[in-house]
Amino acid sequence: MRDTQTGTSLNSVNSRRSVPRAGLLRSAAVVGIGLLIAGCAQDAPQDTWDPAGSNAQEIQDLQWWIFALAGIIGVIVMVVIAWVVFRYKDRGQAIPEQSHGNPKLEIGLTILPALILIGISVPTVGTLMALNETNDTECIVNVTGQQWWWEYDYPVQDGCLPGGITEPIVTSGQMVIPADMNVLIRGTSRDVIHSFWIPRLNGKRDMVPGRIHTLRMQAEEPGIYAGQCAEFCGLSHANMRMEVAALTPEGFATWVERQTSDYVAPEAGTLAAEGEATFLANCARCHQIDGLLNSDGTPNVARPDENVYSGAAPNLSHLMSRNTFAGATWDLLIPSQRDVVWNADPEDFTDLYLQGVTDEFFNEVDLREWLRNSPAKKPMYADPLKLEATDGLYRGMPYLALSEEQIDQLLAYLLERN
Repeated sequence: MRDTQTGTSLNSVNSRRSVPRAGLLRSAAVVGIGLLIAGCAQDAPQDTWDPAGSNAQEIQDLQWWIFALAGIIGVIVMVVIAWVVFRYKDRGQAIPEQSHGNPKLEIGLTILPALILIGISVPTVGTLMALNETNDTECIVNVTGQQWWWEYDYPVQDGCLPGGITEPIVTSGQMVIPADMNVLIRGTSRDVIHSFWIPRLNGKRDMVPGRIHTLRMQAEEPGIYAGQCAEFCGLSHANMRMEVAALTPEGFATWVERQTSDYVAPEAGTLAAEGEATFLANCARCHQIDGLLNSDGTPNVARPDENVYSGAAPNLSHLMSRNTFAGATWDLLIPSQRDVVWNADPEDFTDLYLQGVTDEFFNEVDLREWLRNSPAKKPMYADPLKLEATDGLYRGMPYLALSEEQIDQLLAYLLERN
């Protein structure tokens, strides 16, 4: 057939129109297959289908058959829809006789979903109640979220190890726990709602300002387990990560001993000693290093509440005993050594982790970039012209305008914080 005005074949026009449509369908299919393959990637550090503790295993025992059931129902629904669309496609036939439907079928299709939902809800509620139990925990860690990092506070207690913890420990980025022990997480937030989530160890738990939320954490074997803040919390939400390092009981005792050891000042006349002075002049008003003394010999006490909107900044005592910094977003270890630690066998992991960050494996590049211009590396709404909403306080670390010489001094000093 041809258009009488243009002389164009309508069949050819329809044919040309079908080509882009077919191309879109092929592209959609390729994208869908790609997403499916990506979702099945191996060795994902935040894989909910690869539980590494008893709590995560309870979630896995519940979710696998629910997903299987949902998949079967989804396939049935899609097949029925495809059949109805094809079978009853409008082909110009007369409108069929209208009726009031099939009461038996309608009642059956109402009762069946209700029974399925009841069958799912009963074990789901039971699992949630079991996960909320904390009476069997043997160790306490206080977890506090703020923009955009996690603080871990170990109070004085009888648990965690024989003899308990006799001095409080405050750290960030990586939470260290004994392997094969139920740990009680007591969580809150200093600014907005955050969500604490280590997929391989347990489900999510919102951290709400002014409230304390509990969560039981347990790792069966030594290793590092990655997590992510699961509640949008501002500009650098995607850069707010967390890690749990599970050590053997003996290794955890060693870690506690090192975290509570006395401060050792760098040797006079060294680059690290110059870095201590630079730290006091530029960083100590927000960041605490336990045992650090001012130039007059008095203990230095950081006052982040006067500078930071959340009222806190990471405690940098024993910084190089951790593998990460800036909300666990960047590594303190060079990539090759990071892979060695992360992929270590459980029996080797504790010793590797306790080595900390040494000169040989120090990731100087990222830490230097951070000190040079942290807001450029991790957006934190630190523009002084936009501080009206926060009473003049920074969200995150501001730009300090450090010289390269000052950065060299700070790197030498921080590298000794092990």
